[in-house]
Amino acid sequence: MKKIITLLILLLILGCTSEQVKQLKSVEIKEYEGKKLSSITDFRENSIKGPQYIDADKYTLKIEGLVDNPMELKYSEVLANQHYSKVVTLYCVEGWDLSLKWTGILLKDLFEQAKIQESANTVIFYAEDGYSTAHPLEYLINNDILLAFKQNDVTLPSENGFPFQLVAEDKWGYKWAKWITKIEISDNKYYKGFWEQRGYNNDGSLDGSKFE
Repeated sequence: MKKIITLLILLLILGCTSEQVKQLKSVEIKEYEGKKLSSITDFRENSIKGPQYIDADKYTLKIEGLVDNPMELKYSEVLANQHYSKVVTLYCVEGWDLSLKWTGILLKDLFEQAKIQESANTVIFYAEDGYSTAHPLEYLINNDILLAFKQNDVTLPSENGFPFQLVAEDKWGYKWAKWITKIEISDNKYYKGFWEQRGYNNDGSLDGSKFE
């Protein structure tokens, strides 16, 4: 009898193949390390061409420019890097703000792999909708700036920037590029992105002026 029971248990275990395991939807957290969080549904739609919908299976992140090792990374290859989390508040020039737990990878980890050249001083981020913005290389490295793929433990919704959004802490929201498809390492410290060309301050610091 014991042998029959053991055999049945083994058959049940062997029968639980990976195809039978269903992935459940992530649940948004409301608090992290004692801090109450905003909801990811509180984002207001203000992108230049509306939400972008990117197929993760076809996606590539290009890292090029002043690098010795240009890269084209699949979504899974970007996520293969070490993950980090921290609560950061996004402040929009329209007057609203959101405090979320952001999970992503450090940009400096990608930069190390790409082998940035000494003449580089600026990083330009390009988005699927044609948007762009730039930051000093030093700012991104020294402040452990994240390229986020989750908000409040939920994979970025397409409306909020899937597959990746820049978490440009201490900068106004227009410096937080969404739907990032390309990162260019440059020596053009005067590069101006979409809103910066339209009069917004190129530095974008919260303690500075919103406009040039």
